[in-house]
Amino acid sequence: MGNPTPTKVSLFLNLYFVIFLLLYLKTRLISQPGSSILVTGPSRAHIELLPVQDPQGCSTIHDLPDHKSKCSYVRSDPGCRHKGYINYLEIFYCTLGTWPFLGHAGLFLWLIVLFYLLGNTAADYFCPSLESLSKIMRLSPTIAGVTLLSLGNGAPDVFASIISFTRTGNGNVGLNSVLGGAFFVSSVVVGVISMSIGPRRIAVERRSFMRDLLFFLFTLLSLLLIVSMKWIGLLGSICFVSIYFIYVCTVSAMHLLQGSRRRKPNPIPVDQSYHDDMGIPLLGYIEEDEKSVDVLVDDGLHLQESWQGLDSSIKTSLVQLLQLLELPLQLPRRLTIPVGSEERWSKPYAVISITLAPVLLAALCNTQRDHVGFKDGSVTYLTSGLIGIVLGNIAYATTKSSDPPKSGRSLWLSAGFLMSVAWTYIIAEELLSLLISVGIVLGISSSVLGLTVLAWGNSLGDLIANTAMAVHGGPDGAQIAISGCYAGPMFNALVGLGLPFTFESWSKYPSQYEIPRDESVYEMLGFFIGSLLWALVVVPRNGMRPDRFLGVGLLAIYFCFLSLRLARTTGLLEVLR
Repeated sequence: MGNPTPTKVSLFLNLYFVIFLLLYLKTRLISQPGSSILVTGPSRAHIELLPVQDPQGCSTIHDLPDHKSKCSYVRSDPGCRHKGYINYLEIFYCTLGTWPFLGHAGLFLWLIVLFYLLGNTAADYFCPSLESLSKIMRLSPTIAGVTLLSLGNGAPDVFASIISFTRTGNGNVGLNSVLGGAFFVSSVVVGVISMSIGPRRIAVERRSFMRDLLFFLFTLLSLLLIVSMKWIGLLGSICFVSIYFIYVCTVSAMHLLQGSRRRKPNPIPVDQSYHDDMGIPLLGYIEEDEKSVDVLVDDGLHLQESWQGLDSSIKTSLVQLLQLLELPLQLPRRLTIPVGSEERWSKPYAVISITLAPVLLAALCNTQRDHVGFKDGSVTYLTSGLIGIVLGNIAYATTKSSDPPKSGRSLWLSAGFLMSVAWTYIIAEELLSLLISVGIVLGISSSVLGLTVLAWGNSLGDLIANTAMAVHGGPDGAQIAISGCYAGPMFNALVGLGLPFTFESWSKYPSQYEIPRDESVYEMLGFFIGSLLWALVVVPRNGMRPDRFLGVGLLAIYFCFLSLRLARTTGLLEVLR
């Protein structure tokens, strides 16, 4: 199967990836760690050499007069070195210190690249593995939707939250990004869907709607209790996560009861293939809508349309050149994530990926451990390399060039799922590191960036896909879209916050884990609960039909909250007082 023609956006992101990589390499080559800071004090006539130790984590960098002193400060202060793989502050203040505009533009474009990688990894590797696994397990769309599909859609949020709590030490970013994204989807996305389908008077299923909203309300009230207590123990963390498993069991029970009613004898002949959804692909209901969305997004972007007058050999050469330029972002993942689908099967890629996958996992494990010596690191790499060679030889001997293996296909899919999780974790860790660095550069709280930039970036896909599904999918599409706008965010809130709570409380057991203190969380939870109550009242009163009245109310609640939060962050409220 040939590779699709690259798009302009994809080519731009790949070229910028190469440029930013060169900037990073230049920074690493000229970096001199351990240097001290030359600080020109405002009341001193000379330059004083000061040791570096900022207990507030690089927050005093804006007190320094020029980019040279800031560069030395960044290289010396451990608080300016975050858990990511790239020191963005060093690139901004040292490599691009004399061109701050380029520095801001560079960080912004790199943010787009990381968001693209995060979404593309989920779309091209994570979700296809889950979809194929659901086919093998013969899960119905209802069960798969609240388990595997929620996991696939929520993976970036969940991993970003886990990293925020466990790796960066800045749990406020994870707390605000998870709640901010859930608030955005359940208010803005539902509001846009309601305004779009309102004139068609499409009704949603009452029991499913009430079930999802009541579980979501219980989740937010439980979280409000946890935040009010300012601590949580191991048992409380496990109970909080278990709310989602109770929700899954409830959905499964309702689905089985509904299925038993459908199977009752009926004197009128009915096409049971329409009702029996066992074994339908995970994304079976939305496949056509996603294709239409892809056409809308990519329409006008493919470069091949402008080559109609060129010779076929020249056209082929240009396509191959552009595909070569697209490799920087695609090749590293293609060489380390095993793919077992028939559409994308390639034996050379399969053998190489199964060989290099253990090495990437070893590298990831080494980066997660502190103070790994050369000897320990070498042993880990050698062991993983030997395992990779053995697996690669087995794959070479047991697979065909024409199609993927029939026996043991679940192992290939599981390996692809595992490696896509690893890549999602790596990208999410780097994205959080970049957001914290951007917050320092701009002097903005990283929790505000998590609430806005990270939450919106991870939720734009829900806005596009769910809206298209509701508009073009008829009554079933509207039902699935509305349900997804509540089930997905609830998964992110319970699992994306419950797992970090569990990990941290386990590490501190028998003591309790102290919840990051952010008074604005009470404000967000208040508006969030208000939006759910608004939907809980308006939709049943309107005969279970989402309409413009519901949509306008949800959008008003969200933008009132956002305006208040931004006004407080920028100090506008203090000025008005």
